[in-house]
Amino acid sequence: MERKMEENTVSDVDAGREAGGEDALVGNVNKLMVSPPGYSGTPRKGHLVFDACFESGNLGRVDYISEFEFDLFIRPDTCNPRFRVWFNFTVENVRETQRVIFNVVNFSKTKSLYRDGMSPVVKSTSRPKWQRLPAKNVYYYRCPDHRRNYVMSFAFCFDREDDVYQFAYCYPYTYSRLQHYLASLERRNLPYLQREQLGLSVQQRRLDLLTITNSDHMSAEREKKLVFLTARVHPGESPASFICQGVIDFLVSHHPVAQILRDHVIFKIVPMLNPDGVYLGNYRCSLMGFDLNRHWQDPSPWAHPTLHAVKQLIVQMNQDPRVSLEFYIDVHAHSTMLNGFMYGNVFEDEERVQRQAVFPRLLCQNAPDFSFSNTSFNRDVVKAGTGRRFLGGLLDDTSYCYTLEVSFYSYMTAGSTAPVPYTEETYMKLGRNVARTFLDYYKLNNFVKDNRPTPIQSSGVMSQTGNGVGRDTADRKKEKSESVGH
Repeated sequence: MERKMEENTVSDVDAGREAGGEDALVGNVNKLMVSPPGYSGTPRKGHLVFDACFESGNLGRVDYISEFEFDLFIRPDTCNPRFRVWFNFTVENVRETQRVIFNVVNFSKTKSLYRDGMSPVVKSTSRPKWQRLPAKNVYYYRCPDHRRNYVMSFAFCFDREDDVYQFAYCYPYTYSRLQHYLASLERRNLPYLQREQLGLSVQQRRLDLLTITNSDHMSAEREKKLVFLTARVHPGESPASFICQGVIDFLVSHHPVAQILRDHVIFKIVPMLNPDGVYLGNYRCSLMGFDLNRHWQDPSPWAHPTLHAVKQLIVQMNQDPRVSLEFYIDVHAHSTMLNGFMYGNVFEDEERVQRQAVFPRLLCQNAPDFSFSNTSFNRDVVKAGTGRRFLGGLLDDTSYCYTLEVSFYSYMTAGSTAPVPYTEETYMKLGRNVARTFLDYYKLNNFVKDNRPTPIQSSGVMSQTGNGVGRDTADRKKEKSESVGH
């Protein structure tokens, strides 16, 4: 497609700003009207107005190529120009039946699930449920017009003039959405749920900590098995929040398996480790440009306050002889692989290696979208500052630390020939299955009436209970007493 070389006319509806160069993308477009070159006068229908000045929004610049084509530039993460992946913006002032091609031209990654059929998600004011664009309308290619960088182009037809359309890299899950969700949980006054503010981010947003357990079973003399779960250290990995909510929804439910888990296990959950990055629409970094998942070894209380607070809590619990901190799971989303899968650590002790594989094997039995074959165990040097690696070295050898990854796009079930795109609901279902798997791991199946847990209504979460291959309490107490702390 031939591109016009004349200077673009790009005006801001509110302030009359001109768009800066690609290296000057420091803010989001704000009600930016993009009109044809040389046009002056009253904006017409079809002179598109772009906006990303809202929570988790990201769009740094728009170039008019033709009446039917626009180049879109992702705003880099704040204070870190290296990361340009997440986008989330609205378009209004459209003309009915107006067809356009949007080219997202400055991705910082070359490998992408766009090669495998992934597509952006869209909603509009009259159709508020997110849906994926048809894969046949999406193209991913090296573009000679953009220094042979990779470009993702998608074609779209606007069909309702009064609608505002919103496009995003994946289903957004904002800081405000989390706050509304946690407030609704609090209003239920559940005796087994505690919400507390563990700290504040640099911009003074809440760092929430949930504790889910049956308080009747918290007697001082009883050893407490503890599972610690975190999510959204990388703000653009929004599927992690849906998984995390799935875990929470299940654990606070009246399902008999959830009741048994609350009787035997303490669950500590930090659902949003990087609230500033999420709010700002960053992909990987915090407000100050830090990839927090590389700073676990020595987090700063002023530069990485959320990480510092979580690390302090985990270290403190690990030193408590009454607590057996058995799991740390950090939830992420993956931009190049399908399915859910895990990363674990590498150990010299072969028995510990085998024990570490137990939980992902059980999860594979319970979740049709979880892939054990994609699960891997490594000690990659560049991952030394991650939660999984750091805590894997800090905690004793009865503890297991994992990164749980899920595809931004889709999963393949056994025997299927085509990928199934993830939805918000199927991400949450994976979270419910993660929670469910602790029943098998801790061999608590006998506590379920008739050894047949009641299926969760309309979700198909529960598979028939397995025999479980986790260790019992006596085994773990013996190991803990024999182990040497790091």
